[in-house]
Amino acid sequence: MPDELDLLRRANPVPVDGPYFGDGPLDHRAEQRLERLLAQGRPVRRVPRARLLWGLAASGVVVATALTALLGGPGTQPALAAPRPLTVAAHSTPVPLTQLAELAEAAAADGPPRLRRGTHVQSWSLGMTDGKPPVTLPEERVVRWRADDSRTELVVATDPRHPGHPVLADEDGEPRVVADGHVLSRTTYPPSWSDAPPEAPPPHTPAALRAYLAETVRTGSPDTAELLDAVEELLDHWTLGGRESAALVRVLADARGLRPVGQVTDRLGRPGQAYVYEGAGGRRMLILDPRTGAVLGLETTFTRAAPEYGVRAGDVMDYSAWMP
Repeated sequence: MPDELDLLRRANPVPVDGPYFGDGPLDHRAEQRLERLLAQGRPVRRVPRARLLWGLAASGVVVATALTALLGGPGTQPALAAPRPLTVAAHSTPVPLTQLAELAEAAAADGPPRLRRGTHVQSWSLGMTDGKPPVTLPEERVVRWRADDSRTELVVATDPRHPGHPVLADEDGEPRVVADGHVLSRTTYPPSWSDAPPEAPPPHTPAALRAYLAETVRTGSPDTAELLDAVEELLDHWTLGGRESAALVRVLADARGLRPVGQVTDRLGRPGQAYVYEGAGGRRMLILDPRTGAVLGLETTFTRAAPEYGVRAGDVMDYSAWMP
């Protein structure tokens, strides 16, 4: 078993060519490597970016019991339950990514939509800690940019599966129940601009976009898991236009292990084509619009149980649904 120093050297969370080398914060790639290092000897879990992911309070009280008391009984619990994994429609025909790329390119030839800076995303992320039941944090985030390169970010607690029902939120590391639509944060950021991905505008040709995504995760040749990480990072900064979506489908068509499985209905009720990648400890399902190739959602589920976290195989780890 290698010692901790050897593990740290191999993880290399702060490479010498990293843009944040020194006393600054770790970049996204460094955070991933450090998380993998810290995961040595325990089940690996993916930490969603730009989301509220917290550990449950370390106490002897069972969180599920506390939540029942807060909500006034088990009858309202479904609003707090983790979402079930998306299921592929029976007897639906899988559409190869190469075929979908052709459809997306034809749709992009009509013109709109155009690339837009900013994002609108609903997400669910699983909070876990040793010996306590996991709970899911649903939220919606809207980022809009202004002409002077400043931006606003609005984050609300909401679960579209149960409109009007109570929603779990995180406040200073403690679970709290809030009303549907409760504003978690409303922030205005000063003007900023960068010529590095994912802040830089994404290109609309497959070769250039492939290089862009590789730079996003800071690797010369990203594997499929890293490519999906880069896609998620991209969509948390930009709402893609038709040409960018078509180029992205071409890039995904070359990814190894990303296989078509058929039609699904995403969590916002939209029809999509699903593509699955089986990775270490997790199964990732990418949902694409069947006509334009636009990314509708990305879901990660556990492929093995982790009883110490109250997690079963097939439980949803996190899910994002992007909107125009």
